[in-house]
Amino acid sequence: MNYEILLGLRYVRAKRRNGFISFISLISTLGLALGVAALITVLSVMNGFQKELRTRILGVASHIQVTGYDNELGDWQQVADAALKNPDVKAAAPYISEQAMLSFDQTVRGAMVRGVLPAAEDGVAAFSQHMRAGRLADLQPGGFNIVLGIELARALQVRVGDKVTLIAPQGLVTPAAVLPRLKQFTVVGVFEAGHFEYDASLALIHMQDAQALYRMEDRVSGVRLKVADLFEAPRVARALHEQFAGQELLVGDWTRQHANFFRAIAIEKNMMFIILSLIVAVAAFNIVSMLIMVVTDKQADIAILRTLGASPASMMAVFVVQGALIGGFGLLLGVAGGVLLAGNLDVVVPAIEKIAGVSLWSSEVYFIPELPSEILWSDVITVTVIGGVLTLAATLYPSWRASRVQPAEALRYE
Repeated sequence: MNYEILLGLRYVRAKRRNGFISFISLISTLGLALGVAALITVLSVMNGFQKELRTRILGVASHIQVTGYDNELGDWQQVADAALKNPDVKAAAPYISEQAMLSFDQTVRGAMVRGVLPAAEDGVAAFSQHMRAGRLADLQPGGFNIVLGIELARALQVRVGDKVTLIAPQGLVTPAAVLPRLKQFTVVGVFEAGHFEYDASLALIHMQDAQALYRMEDRVSGVRLKVADLFEAPRVARALHEQFAGQELLVGDWTRQHANFFRAIAIEKNMMFIILSLIVAVAAFNIVSMLIMVVTDKQADIAILRTLGASPASMMAVFVVQGALIGGFGLLLGVAGGVLLAGNLDVVVPAIEKIAGVSLWSSEVYFIPELPSEILWSDVITVTVIGGVLTLAATLYPSWRASRVQPAEALRYE
């Protein structure tokens, strides 16, 4: 082993005469560990939020939608069959999307009405898993039944079995005036997707009832598709767009339809990464002050080594090794602590709430039963690399100072 590494290890293990240097070294190590652990934990929580939001949105939305230019599609079965020829497309379901007003007992709410085929809809969405009352299969053709989002049902103050009046924007033209089209629907189910946009505005009816109500005959608004890998949806959408070239069809995927939600989370994650990286940088550069004090304390040792033939580069390497070992230990401690904390938030948060007697996470406010967390090893590796680079950078200036020590000046008063 090179003597530079041996000296660096000795300086780390040795009991220093100046206890303040040891204290600064301990603070630097703990500060770096705390900053790295906090960065990994926060990034894991942001990943968990992103996954939770994606799961809730795609529980009621589709991976890909194929629609006509005028929001009407004639032969939807042909489009569905053509899309299913793509090996990445696993299921297809037609739908009708229209606006309406729902009225019950002098309460009126706007809603987005979606006409579906219950059996086919289960293949592209997870409504059956989100039903809080009734079943999606209770939507029968000609029965004029309706399934409401839970927030929409609360706003209307309706329960299963109540009858709501649906007011369609397409009116009936009479000699006196244009009258709105009214139809009573029986509430047969309530779903809770966990996403307020859908829970507060979405209503499901059978597709044949929607065609009759909105006078669409055998036409639909489009076809919803489910792909094997949701992250491949943009690529599959581009392939379908080329497949349907020449036809008046629009192909969109979930990353475009809900881009604002995921863009907001990505921006928040990046900003939190930058802010917490500054904390790691501050902790790493505490090593600078510690090493400068060590260099000042060891000037006599440096001068003696120089007179024995040690080169300036060797002196620089000694203190780089010392700083790297201290920073590396703090980095390793922070990574281990961050991974353990991020992986056990479901245990740590309730324990803190029980000890402190306060509620840190309310499911009634956030509509999520527990703080979500997902550890991505790419994030852990990125944090480790950044922490290592900052630690090595922090050792350069003190090490350079050590290499510039003049033996004669340092030993003049010894």
